[in-house]
Amino acid sequence: MNLVIIGGVVVVVWAVVMFNRLTRLRQLTDNAWADIDVQLKRRHDLIPQVVAVVKGHAGYERQTLEALVAARGRALQATGGSPSARFQEENPVEGSLRQIFAIAEAYPDLKAVASFAALQRTLTDVEDTLQNARRYYNAVVRDWNTGIAQFPANLLTTTFRFKPREFFGIDDAAERAVPRVDTGASA
Repeated sequence: MNLVIIGGVVVVVWAVVMFNRLTRLRQLTDNAWADIDVQLKRRHDLIPQVVAVVKGHAGYERQTLEALVAARGRALQATGGSPSARFQEENPVEGSLRQIFAIAEAYPDLKAVASFAALQRTLTDVEDTLQNARRYYNAVVRDWNTGIAQFPANLLTTTFRFKPREFFGIDDAAERAVPRVDTGASA
């Protein structure tokens, strides 16, 4: 009889410890996603300033600026989506920002403007912080997904309906492919 009671207590203690561990991982995942969300919002908030400064100095690069504004609009609409949907909409924003900074290289007067230089530094900091937040989020998601899939924790995950989370990254195999560079050398 004592052995059954001890066994029952061990099972209950194990279930509580495992549930608390999984709950902690779930909270870390939610927190990491919120960090990404904050950095994306910071990026989106800076874009109108970048557009205004560039428009004033390189007004005839209108197509690039319009593409950036359109990409930002689509990204803002995808705020409630899954990580892969958010990634799909944020990619063009990042590309458009890179293109804006490449354009700035062609306009020395734009590069010399202090407000543009400050915006460029701030956006670089935001992009670096975003990459760190993304790495952290993906690491926490990896731990979460591993934690809910491992035996015997997976016995609890079905009971409490814990679901795997999506990574914030590239889903499309074509996007992962390494670009082919033609060096002009014949084979």
